[in-house]
Amino acid sequence: MKREEAIEKLSKLIGGPDLHKLAIKYGITVRTPRGTVNKGWAGHVMERYLGLPINSAQSPNFGSWELKCIPIHRLKSGKLSIKETMAITMIDKYNVEKTPFCRSHLLTKLRKAVVVARIVGRDYSEPTFVYSVTPIDMTDEIYRQVEADYNEVRNSIKKCGGTELTGKMGKYIQPRTKGMGNGSDTRAFYARPLFLRLFIDLEE
Repeated sequence: MKREEAIEKLSKLIGGPDLHKLAIKYGITVRTPRGTVNKGWAGHVMERYLGLPINSAQSPNFGSWELKCIPIHRLKSGKLSIKETMAITMIDKYNVEKTPFCRSHLLTKLRKAVVVARIVGRDYSEPTFVYSVTPIDMTDEIYRQVEADYNEVRNSIKKCGGTELTGKMGKYIQPRTKGMGNGSDTRAFYARPLFLRLFIDLEE
């Protein structure tokens, strides 16, 4: 499926229905029998809605473009805000050290990505609806900053083997721990809300 076709189809979900209903329709587990929430359930619903098998590979899940799903919520002031950073791709230290940004998994994932933003409540069980479907097409200026963020991580890996990677790095893209426990050595690239706000219009 082409990106333009997917955007058109996903846009039909804006404002409804409740994605929990689609999860039931497509057999996607929202909460496991052990009581934990399947963090990626909404993205899996989008993939099934588009007729795509659930994917976790490093290559874009539609070949030429990447589908992402992020939560947004309403602040006490009534304004909408991006709730959290967006995971992009795992950091393979050897691969990042050897690979320039122009051939990186990070760029492959970000280039021509589509982000589905969904409004969430205070609890996972509250209704959640698609708010927007936004293509991410980086301008030259944004590209250069993301490249600089990548190179900051790459240089740290070259110098220290990745032991000093920290979430404080990067203006738009940060390296962060991913996995169980604070002692985890598994890290991934995440897009900061600042980066996402360059593309997602939260004005009502």
